[in-house]
Amino acid sequence: MMQLVETFLVDDYDITFCSAAMETEHSMDLESLGVTKRNLTLNSDSFDVLVGELNPDIVLFDRFLTEEQFGWRVVENAPKALRILDTEDLHSLRQVRERLVKEGKEFTLNSWLQDEKTLRELASIYRCDFSLIISSYEMELLQKTVGVPSHLLLHLPFMVSALPQKPDWPKFSERQDFMFIGGGRHAPNLDAIEQLSHTIWPMIRQHLPDARLHIYGAYLPQHIWELHQPQKGFLVHGRVTDLEGTLQQARVCLAPLRFGAGIKGKLLQAMYTGTPSVTTPLGAEGMFGNLPWNGTITGGTTDFVKKAVHLYTNQEAWLLAQKAGINLVNTLYAKAPLRTRLLKTIKDWSRHLEDYRNQNVIGRMLQHQSLASTKFMGKWIEAKNKKS
Repeated sequence: MMQLVETFLVDDYDITFCSAAMETEHSMDLESLGVTKRNLTLNSDSFDVLVGELNPDIVLFDRFLTEEQFGWRVVENAPKALRILDTEDLHSLRQVRERLVKEGKEFTLNSWLQDEKTLRELASIYRCDFSLIISSYEMELLQKTVGVPSHLLLHLPFMVSALPQKPDWPKFSERQDFMFIGGGRHAPNLDAIEQLSHTIWPMIRQHLPDARLHIYGAYLPQHIWELHQPQKGFLVHGRVTDLEGTLQQARVCLAPLRFGAGIKGKLLQAMYTGTPSVTTPLGAEGMFGNLPWNGTITGGTTDFVKKAVHLYTNQEAWLLAQKAGINLVNTLYAKAPLRTRLLKTIKDWSRHLEDYRNQNVIGRMLQHQSLASTKFMGKWIEAKNKKS
């Protein structure tokens, strides 16, 4: 989201950031960047007044649940505004995968297609003018499996500054230990930490008895803190203030992810700090195209441990992985061409908005049908709140 905000600021947009979420001490100081902030109330016509006053050229929805809540109000009060959905990841895909892992079942496309949340998310994609898709895998899934027209989707992964070919990073010999990073409000991260604690890390320690594993992440729940065992080299730190500096001290990043969606910020951060990684096929999904990975991609626990030990102890393999990470960042995630891609798409849609919307017959039908039901539910809740 901050990368999108910065992109619009660079192109001289006036930005109003609207949210119904409570701020915390760690919230970004958007106003210092020149962004106006407005607090929202759910199921309230105060949003109608706000949108009417702002009269926006573009409305960007952060995930489909936000579009469900506010999309119909934007249609009614700012019908000429370009509506963009930032999916972040396909939430339905992540949640179906999580459910099946917990049930001990294999993931299938049919299981995803039959899920109610999938239908809601797809409806939101069709209702918007176009959607930002962060993963190349999810682009292919939406186009080939579902048949979403390509012009309704824009592949836009994370956008970062390009790296020099020889960054000033700590050397192999100057780094030590393994690391994992991931917020505690994200179920795939908690599952991965538990996998590391109960299975993977004890096996790695058999080969590397002096190595340690550092767990970083905000909002970690109590049961994760209870995994902290310094005598076994398993260290739970929680939130880290200097993320880049901390990651540069580690030699290898471990990410044994069993479910999830989108692309993984932790693995891009590892590349960006010169830290090779060992992850699963799902962890690297949609992140590397046909380029070499920044380390190793492997599925089974035994092989995961073997590859982690090899990458940690073999300087030649480690340097090759680090070099691959630089190439991945500069080829797929450099912000300059990605910003150009986004802004060009916005200008094209803005010039042909009516024609493009007329071509999206499914989206128009959904606006007429499913959005009406969302609207009247919102109106009912709004009226109920006023009475109480």
